Amino acid sequence: MNAMLTALLATQMITALVMIGLILVQHGKGADMGAAFGSGGSGSLFGASGSANFLSRTTAVLAAVFFACTLALAYFGNPRPQTGTSVLEGSALTAPVPAPAASGAAQIPGTSAPLPAAPDLAVPPSPTKPDAGQIPTK
Repeated sequence: MNAMLTALLATQMITALVMIGLILVQHGKGADMGAAFGSGGSGSLFGASGSANFLSRTTAVLAAVFFACTLALAYFGNPRPQTGTSVLEGSALTAPVPAPAASGAAQIPGTSAPLPAAPDLAVPPSPTKPDAGQIPTK
């Protein structure tokens, strides 16, 4: 099993590197327009029209191999439960519950008493305005 994973990983890496090289060798759709105006980029290794078909088809095949290797690595890399065991046995619901953490003041070294409560910052209604603190309605 380990040898198969190694072979899949090596195949995926080699496929990715070759695909990167093929993509960088290909020219874009706008490159023909520049060649028509005399930029000198019309000469290529595979000829004027043969390179597009060969390189694009090879890139598509390599992309399919790359995705197949990725799916296979994801499938074999995911640990599956043993036969006869329940899915819930490994879940967090059946795991032991840890003790509740101490309050913030108890976690500070050197303090044993909790801090006093914060003062209430709510605005009291004004005695001069009967509708203070209320949203006016029409």
